Amino acid sequence: MKYIIMLLFLGFSVTAQNQHAHHDSIKNLEEVTVKNATKKKIETEMKMAVSVDEFLSSSDNISFIKRGAYAWEPLLNNMSTERSTVTIDGMHVFGACTDKMDPITSYVESNNLAAVDIKSGQEGSLHGATVAGSIDLKRKTTPFGLQKKWNGAYQTGFEFNNKQFFNLGNIAYSGTKFVADGSISYRTADNYYDGNNNEVKHSQYNKFNTSLGLAYKTSDLSSVRLDAIFDVAKDVGYPALPMDLWLSRALITSASYKQLFEEGLVRVVDTKVYFNAIEHYMDDTTRPENLVHMDMPGWSTTYGLVSKANLKKNDYSSEIQLNAYDNLSIAEMRMYPQDRSERTMFAYSWPWVTTRYAGLSMNNSWDISEKSQVHLGGSLGVNYNYSKYVEFNWIFHPGAPQEKTRFLPSLNAAYNLNIDQFNFSVGTGYGHRAPSVSEGYGYYIYNSFDRYDYIGDPNLKNEISYEGNASAGFKTERLSIQGKVNYFYIQNYIIGKILSMGSPMNYQSVGVKGYTSLDYATLLNMSANVSYDILEHLHWKGTLTYARGMDNKGGNLPFIRPLSYLTSIHYMYKNFGIQTSVNGDFEQINYSPEYGEDQTASYAIWNISADYSFKINKVQSKIQIGAENVLNAYYSTYADWGNIPRMGRNIFTSLKLNF
Repeated sequence: MKYIIMLLFLGFSVTAQNQHAHHDSIKNLEEVTVKNATKKKIETEMKMAVSVDEFLSSSDNISFIKRGAYAWEPLLNNMSTERSTVTIDGMHVFGACTDKMDPITSYVESNNLAAVDIKSGQEGSLHGATVAGSIDLKRKTTPFGLQKKWNGAYQTGFEFNNKQFFNLGNIAYSGTKFVADGSISYRTADNYYDGNNNEVKHSQYNKFNTSLGLAYKTSDLSSVRLDAIFDVAKDVGYPALPMDLWLSRALITSASYKQLFEEGLVRVVDTKVYFNAIEHYMDDTTRPENLVHMDMPGWSTTYGLVSKANLKKNDYSSEIQLNAYDNLSIAEMRMYPQDRSERTMFAYSWPWVTTRYAGLSMNNSWDISEKSQVHLGGSLGVNYNYSKYVEFNWIFHPGAPQEKTRFLPSLNAAYNLNIDQFNFSVGTGYGHRAPSVSEGYGYYIYNSFDRYDYIGDPNLKNEISYEGNASAGFKTERLSIQGKVNYFYIQNYIIGKILSMGSPMNYQSVGVKGYTSLDYATLLNMSANVSYDILEHLHWKGTLTYARGMDNKGGNLPFIRPLSYLTSIHYMYKNFGIQTSVNGDFEQINYSPEYGEDQTASYAIWNISADYSFKINKVQSKIQIGAENVLNAYYSTYADWGNIPRMGRNIFTSLKLNF
């Protein structure tokens, strides 16, 4: 009942506004949006040909677990992917690998993205129930009626350490009534070499990605759009795991209708239906040293709806979003003796688990003065799970329900204040999340980090997060300083604990762990950013981040980043640019042996690159050459699965043409 009251309160906040509108020109609004989109580039100052993972890692509050050179697992606010919501244009996509070797970020490419929208904590609940926040990968879209009807880009390059070769291409057509845009990319890489010049075996990969978007203007203020992404990865090695990827395939499609309004409270309504299917085949045929061979195929299929409305009235604005999806997750284990013509064991590690979710979210903003704003948001979601082969769960949890329904409420509030050159903010949040498919229904999911088989529990309670955050900044024409901090108190924190019953199924396992709930866990994240224009063309930036995570007994949580830093200098003169940076982590002293961690040493990495812009006829061109890990340091970080070493010195080149 209290959740219904919360939503009624939020709804009242909208309907209580004065409905006589002072509206801006819709045409001007569209032009502003286009300019903002074109300025946003999926690249960093150091490297213009970055992967999506490399681009995300430049964010203060995103780090990665690495099991190889491909498909890193993003950690938002130092929390695993179960606690965050990752979407593509608001669409929910779920990986098909129990080992989390296919995060959603692996199914897009940098050349088909326009921007990445990162929201921290309950601010990200607009896209669904979350604890850590949300990452929304926004695909490139071409506006109607551009003066230049055809445009495109081509980028190619080579990286010497792992002999990576890539080609990225884009093309778009913009008419007054019809728009089409497409992208294609291909990357191939061999094994990389560490700082001791030793080959890191099973670190190769091949990836192909293409996308297509078609839009038609049905009236001056409305349009329909069709989008599709197709992604294939083959022969992907994971040096930190006992098996590799034979094939991963994804088809992500959507159809949407958008309506703008010149008058009234409602300004935009955008509704989208979508479908995506993922298949993922892990096997160890490339690992002849394994005594028992195993295949681990997985499938994930999702149907969904996302509908949002933007409201605007004087000093008030709001976004309302409806999310609904149906996902089926299936994963199998197939064991073979040395003679692979015979199969000795079969089990479902995801026993045909259906997840249905429907949620209504709302974010409201008020400009209460020229210097201050108030934000209030909330959501209410319903999560339903059904396990087709519940007998796998009954082995460890007799009588566990075959289906379970959970209610997932969320609230967030923030206050922003700007006084002259200073800015301040303070906020709070409260939210629930349901256990993931693995946490609730996983059956003998092998974790090569701590070498335990993991068992899910359908009876786990919702995780409940209480959050506080604050920031303060100072800015002049040449100097900018910004500090941020957030703190999470998470009840029923889900983590694996050793079970006294059951024996390991994988011959490499040392035991069995079951997902269970701690009374609570706490997590603190802090960051400081400073930038200074030393001269007109010489700029310096510095970043410092710190995190601390503890369980209810004062023990350390796993995969919490130690004190880390980044300092960089960028010089630009006419068409020439050069940039250099040093980044690193301090020694990890707050590690968690209970969860398989050991102490990692401090390290510092020096990078440098230079670029030159020029024209070939009317084609804007840019060439870049640089080196990562210039001093060829040998190192491994807290987030490198099994302490696999990072890449040694890597010289890279890139050429980009815009036409």
